Amino acid sequence: MENLSLISLCVLLGLTSRWAVSFHSYSGAGKPPMFGDYEAQRHWQEVTYNLPVHEWYFNTTNNDLNYWGLDYPPLTAYHSLVCAYVAKLLNPEWVELYASRGYESHSHKLFMRATDILIYIPAVLLYCFYFCDGSSKQKVATALCILLYPGLILIDYGHFQYNSVSLGLALWGIVGLGLGWDLFGSLAFTLALNYKQMELYHSLPFFCYLLGKCIKQGLTGRGFFNLAKISLTVLVTFALCWMPFLSDPKQPLQVLHRLFPVDRGLFEDKVANTWCSLNVLIKIKTLLSRETQLFLSFALTLLFNLPSSLKLLSKPTLWQFKLALVNSSLAFFLFSFQVHEKSILLAALPVCLVINEIPLIAIWFLLTSTFSMLPLLVKDGLLLPYVVTSLAFLFLSLYLLSALERSTEEALRLGFYHQLTQHWLPKLNLSRIIKWKFWFSLAAMAAVSFISVWLEPPAKFPDLFPVLVSILSFLHFLGFVIYFNLVQLMEPQRKKSQKKTN
Repeated sequence: MENLSLISLCVLLGLTSRWAVSFHSYSGAGKPPMFGDYEAQRHWQEVTYNLPVHEWYFNTTNNDLNYWGLDYPPLTAYHSLVCAYVAKLLNPEWVELYASRGYESHSHKLFMRATDILIYIPAVLLYCFYFCDGSSKQKVATALCILLYPGLILIDYGHFQYNSVSLGLALWGIVGLGLGWDLFGSLAFTLALNYKQMELYHSLPFFCYLLGKCIKQGLTGRGFFNLAKISLTVLVTFALCWMPFLSDPKQPLQVLHRLFPVDRGLFEDKVANTWCSLNVLIKIKTLLSRETQLFLSFALTLLFNLPSSLKLLSKPTLWQFKLALVNSSLAFFLFSFQVHEKSILLAALPVCLVINEIPLIAIWFLLTSTFSMLPLLVKDGLLLPYVVTSLAFLFLSLYLLSALERSTEEALRLGFYHQLTQHWLPKLNLSRIIKWKFWFSLAAMAAVSFISVWLEPPAKFPDLFPVLVSILSFLHFLGFVIYFNLVQLMEPQRKKSQKKTN
């Protein structure tokens, strides 16, 4: 009974924080003619409800692709269609063809924001109670910290997107694999990939974990049959999701063209990745051809994924799987083609999953990921929710997870650093250095946040503050990807919990 009360309180706090943020502004609110991401999600409901399937991804008289044309996989379109049927019952004006463009009302905003909580929150609770060590109270505390992660709340319930659906499906896939339900896990992740193509950030760890597990079982016996069943599950799921588009060869090709718009360039806006940060010094977009940019981004993404993937392939355990998810998503974010600032949420999900094991580093990363989206949040009028949710997350997570107390070299997985420095600097206190860096980093992010809002940039450099946010965040992410790779490649396996979960 006490556990049920704690879980109910945890869910209530998670929902309340989302509800509170939803009262604020959103992307493109009252800004015709294009409005913003909120209007994009609403427009997809309008398109999928009023037009036949074969017109959803094509530029036609009734479907202007320049006005928020569909650019996500079929499962997003089906989700929009289901929402549209419900919207039609509640208020037909919400999805009326043409006439509903730019529609805004409080009731519609409530409807739009209430459709993505059923997948993510249950998956978080299930993960914490099955795979987190400690008492029931500690598991609820971990779940609460994950649910209060400000980045996802601000983007999904402020800026407005449905990232909780794809991330929730991916988390169900992780839970499935952790429980040994490989077919269910494969199904859930395939659905996530068919909801948002950015789930490719997580695809290599899923592939390597399942293949490594089958190899361990023996590819001439049980492992081969498991691999065949997993492959069949993935293929059938893809076929069912894409079935309405397979009657005409032009249909799937057009969908793929919409999903991967290489013509948009290497990066957009001031995203905190390698290319945007390097572009401050070297104008990559003008110096390199589009083909060279594509090849370079692909090669570096693969290169930074390789060590983590090979380690997971040789040692397919849940702990290695979670670390590989972090490293893969960070490699994609830092080096891949056409990255958006919101894509950091794909790295934030697996970091949330290690927050119970490495609390201080995870909290540091999650706050940095939220800070990296500051220019977008300020543009959307979400400064106050950004400050409040970030501070609440910082103090609650530090307290509930005892993050500062659990910051010894052993707890921070810094054994390999200690071995490297013990001969040259035997008195070096790595734990103290990390804590000082943590507080200095938070102070720097707070200072940049303050000057970004309250000071005017020089006339010659109008983008100075967004660039500062981008570069500062990039340097953090570069440090994090090195740290997590070293933890995965060099640190010994966990003991008690690893035996329990595998």
